[in-house]
Amino acid sequence: MLTAQRKNLLLARLASEGRLVAATLAMELGVSEDTIRRDLRELAAEGRLLRVHGGALPLSPTHRPLADRRGMATEEKRRLAAAAARLIRPRQVIILDGGTTHAELVRALPPDLQATIVTHSPTIAAALEPFPEIEVILVGGRLYRHSMVAVGSIAADGFSRLHADLCLLGVTGLHPERGLTTGDAEEAAIKRQMIAQAGETVVLATSDKLGASSPFAIAPFASVGTIVVSAAASLDGWPEGPTILRA
Repeated sequence: MLTAQRKNLLLARLASEGRLVAATLAMELGVSEDTIRRDLRELAAEGRLLRVHGGALPLSPTHRPLADRRGMATEEKRRLAAAAARLIRPRQVIILDGGTTHAELVRALPPDLQATIVTHSPTIAAALEPFPEIEVILVGGRLYRHSMVAVGSIAADGFSRLHADLCLLGVTGLHPERGLTTGDAEEAAIKRQMIAQAGETVVLATSDKLGASSPFAIAPFASVGTIVVSAAASLDGWPEGPTILRA
């Protein structure tokens, strides 16, 4: 089998099974584990998968510029946002992450909602301007342009000084084994801080994030209270714990 054929087979198997095990594939294809590992290294360098110990996992497709992500799964994001907006209660203190799905969530909020929303996203803060009854607290720090959110020690200190009822969190990957992941180490650290400061965490996950993974771990799957997914999303075989809200 040619290298290109073998790589295509690996990608097809990853898409269908959600995981690659190097030792099993080497035996099946009659090649050495070193050969499979080399294929996985090259595919990872091309941004086609995420290497993990012993094999590979699907790489989240959301590692793209913000402008590109605004056009991805727009109708699904609207449905998830509408479902998540119904979880918010008046006069709650809410931590709201950045990202395009949460921008849709802002649009889904009742215009007369009374709440305090804490965010480290200047774009989310600006989008809340038309809501006269929402008090907006903007947490500062170094701007991570890929997500347009503040990260670093200043942002961590800002979140450490509050306690919220609810955290609406964004991720780039949600995997039954690796849990919540994202593509930047500092952003992952801030997301952990956000989870720690909230009574409950809700994750809105479009279908392209389910079963996918990114390089940096945020928290285990069980740390989430509720996961909002599309009505058609399949979570068969996923661990129990979070409430699954289908939109």
